[in-house]
Amino acid sequence: MNMREITARMKQDSSNMAAMSLEQRNAALAAVREALLEHKDEIFAANQEDMKAAEEAGVPESVRKRLKFDEHKLADVTAGIEGLIKLADPLGKVQLARELDEGLKLYRISCPIGVIGIIFEARPDALVQISSLCIKSGNCAVLKGGKETARTNKVLFDIIYAAAVKAGAPQGCLVQAEQHNEIDELLECHGNVDLLIPRGSNQFVQYIMNHTKIPVMGHADGICHTYLDEDADLKKAIPVIVDAKTQYTAACNATETLLVNRKAAGEMLPAIANALRENGVKIRGTQEVAEIIECEVMTEEEFKTEYLDLIISIKLVDDVMEAIAHINKYGSHHTDCILTENDETAAKFMQLVDSAGVYQNCSTRFADGFRYGFGAEVGISTSKIHARGPVGLEGLVTYKYKLFGQGHTVGDYAQGRKHFHFRDI
Repeated sequence: MNMREITARMKQDSSNMAAMSLEQRNAALAAVREALLEHKDEIFAANQEDMKAAEEAGVPESVRKRLKFDEHKLADVTAGIEGLIKLADPLGKVQLARELDEGLKLYRISCPIGVIGIIFEARPDALVQISSLCIKSGNCAVLKGGKETARTNKVLFDIIYAAAVKAGAPQGCLVQAEQHNEIDELLECHGNVDLLIPRGSNQFVQYIMNHTKIPVMGHADGICHTYLDEDADLKKAIPVIVDAKTQYTAACNATETLLVNRKAAGEMLPAIANALRENGVKIRGTQEVAEIIECEVMTEEEFKTEYLDLIISIKLVDDVMEAIAHINKYGSHHTDCILTENDETAAKFMQLVDSAGVYQNCSTRFADGFRYGFGAEVGISTSKIHARGPVGLEGLVTYKYKLFGQGHTVGDYAQGRKHFHFRDI
């Protein structure tokens, strides 16, 4: 069976998936959690094979960290499922209730998107998070993970799928695409697939966007900034900068560029540079920065680089407005932070920076669905339509309008026999 036939069947099953009650969906999630714990040895064995193969293939250590699935990752994903079960139902919410005229009532009600295709990087815990979110939100999902963790993904998927179906989910609730050519097949399934969410490199995301008629939600880059204002508290700022760069360098929400107010540079920059170096970070700065601290001299074009490594760019700016202009020009509209004790300056930064996440005095690494209490995430969106920022449950639902009448016809209103009075109820 090819991908178009598979997704056509899923499309039919999507109505049954949407009709599952909250209790049924939560029961399926509980079954998935228990199954993962029960089969953990099988999962770990598959992951060890993937890790060994990655090391033999020369996969960089920073990438191999993302491939690992151990007791810690299992604890994280099962805790995430527990949290997801406790979240309110995203479906059936009344977002608008309005009486258009006597006996003619309009409601806007949240509902699942339908069939979602999610193509994600080689991070096996992402498969658990994504499938769990889709179950909770009543969506069917086609899942395609990275080849580097093919064994782990296969075991995880089989465990999750069997548990969900046994708990009452329809047969077409989840499908795993395992072959690379199935990605191109999936891109041709417009009409069956309602949304694509790609997670990966800039080049990969752009390829998906340019080769399908299916709506795509996601982000291509993660060029995040931290701006050190003249009114920053250095004691508070240093741990935030170090965390934003080093806590997980391969993540899309890691800070790639540090902007420093010139008035603060002489006093604060040397201490920040020392802290970064102590944590293994290589510094690349403009010529002006190199006159204050020891670093590699860089060009402006390098500010467009997403390092995903222990490397950071540093530039001096006159004020918050120059920092905002730099971020809006070179950033990816993902997540950007200001370090300052001046709330007025922070408010200006947060209003004018055109990003999905704008922070004050905290690490950009907080841009994450689990840390936002969304019950993990399927990805992060930098678009401004439908969903923005970490995409959790709310980003996986849409809405429909339900209109209830008593034999009303438009002709009565067009000819003036009746009139709308539009009253919220």
